[in-house]
Amino acid sequence: MTYLENSKQYTGSDLENIFFRPMLTGESAQDLGVRVLYNMPQPTHVQLWDGQRNILQKFTSAGWAGGKAATKYEKTVNLNRVKAELGFSAANYFSMVYEKVSSLVNTHMDDLSGTELEQAETALFKQALAENIRVTMWIGDTSAASGYNTFDGLLKRINGLVDDDGVYNFAYQAAALEDPAYAVELFDKLWAGADPRIPGLKADDRLAYFVSSDIYRLYEKYLDAKGADAAYADAMNGRRTLAYHGIPVVDVRLGSYLGATSFRQSFVMLTDRRNLVLAVNTADMPGNEVRMWYNPDEMENRQRAVFMAGTQILDEALISFAYKQ
Repeated sequence: MTYLENSKQYTGSDLENIFFRPMLTGESAQDLGVRVLYNMPQPTHVQLWDGQRNILQKFTSAGWAGGKAATKYEKTVNLNRVKAELGFSAANYFSMVYEKVSSLVNTHMDDLSGTELEQAETALFKQALAENIRVTMWIGDTSAASGYNTFDGLLKRINGLVDDDGVYNFAYQAAALEDPAYAVELFDKLWAGADPRIPGLKADDRLAYFVSSDIYRLYEKYLDAKGADAAYADAMNGRRTLAYHGIPVVDVRLGSYLGATSFRQSFVMLTDRRNLVLAVNTADMPGNEVRMWYNPDEMENRQRAVFMAGTQILDEALISFAYKQ
């Protein structure tokens, strides 16, 4: 057997439980670094309640002094229907799937069929799809003629706010990045200029500095220069994560993608992770599916996913943004 010819299709609950939900919940969702809403009703509405009012009252034996009802703010996440497709030479596809199956324990390689084969094919497609969702979540631009243009990403929304001075922002020069200590200056300046609610959110442990890879590397060089045994050990062994004053510094890992876009190539953003939303829906539109099949005319294995996705910023005031001029 040199080709994989059995077709597979996920729809309904299988589409959710086998394919998408494991990819968009738990640790997988945490890896995205933002708030993920999966299979919320379409269109997706996020309710924000005003919880900052003074609700304590002097005690009286009777009567209601609660005042007006709590204020509700609502944000809508508009979802676009998208399609993901991959095609492989049948021989190459067989080799890739065979390699994945061979790494499994207690697998009978003389009988490439059944659950192990399906898991290997599904894992192959999931890996590519998850990366494309992550990248589009950041750099998606529906106005672009090509590239990641299936739904608008977070950077497009943020850049629009920056251009209109709708958020606290400032620009820095390329020359400033020659000094590793400038990374810390950027963090401090964003913190000082941020919305007054930001310091209060630090206790929730959800704040983060989202940075382009050049700023992440600059901060690493700053830490490497510290004259301590720990800094030497980290320079030798690397660091799994970075933080500044307890706030994670997250590399958005877009270096190989940003160059083909009109977005700013170097940036730092301070916000709450819950403020950035990715919504994915596989339930509310007829025809949503994942399908894998063999095309004998082209001798090609093909994979297709149809679903809906979109992004939103819930509270623009909680964004602080710095970018290279």
